[in-house]
Amino acid sequence: MKRILVLYYSRHGSTASMARLIARGVAKVENCEAVLRCVPPVSDGRVEHPGAAPASGAAWASLDDLAQCDGLIMGSPTRFGNMAAPLKHFLDQSSSQWFNGALSGKPAAVFTSTGSLHGGQESTLLSMMIPLLHHGMLMVGLPYSERALHETTSGGTPYGASHWAGPKADRPIDADEKQLCLALGQRVADIAARLQASH
Repeated sequence: MKRILVLYYSRHGSTASMARLIARGVAKVENCEAVLRCVPPVSDGRVEHPGAAPASGAAWASLDDLAQCDGLIMGSPTRFGNMAAPLKHFLDQSSSQWFNGALSGKPAAVFTSTGSLHGGQESTLLSMMIPLLHHGMLMVGLPYSERALHETTSGGTPYGASHWAGPKADRPIDADEKQLCLALGQRVADIAARLQASH
């Protein structure tokens, strides 16, 4: 089975909801499975572990998850047009994986959720790509052959899946955003399977 790591930080639940949809997209590809992992909050530069494991949802991520995956799909809420600090904190610890080339040559994609419609979806997605490119990953976007990319009036970009959650983070994921999440998961899994078959 090809393991596609869906790694995310979620503050109010929207990014976690996107991660679950992306995992469903991964599962559409034969012999591929999604491994959902989240990162804990940080405060004053220190990780705030509420316990050994989250009370509900995905398990905490470890650096071993990076080494063991065949592809990576990474998500974060937008923070001033950038990824949230907890996800950046986790990536900053991945130097040994970088030295070992653990992620090099593997497909990767990104997703985000924003409170405002023009709150930096695309800049956040682009900023999330930078460390993955340093790891030697192969970035995967969403092609315009996805009809929802043409029709969306909320989230959805060629750089990755996105969702407009609203200022109170209570706006549900709409049909176009959902379709693009599913498509992103399926696309990364398909490319991971093709890459392994070619070796």
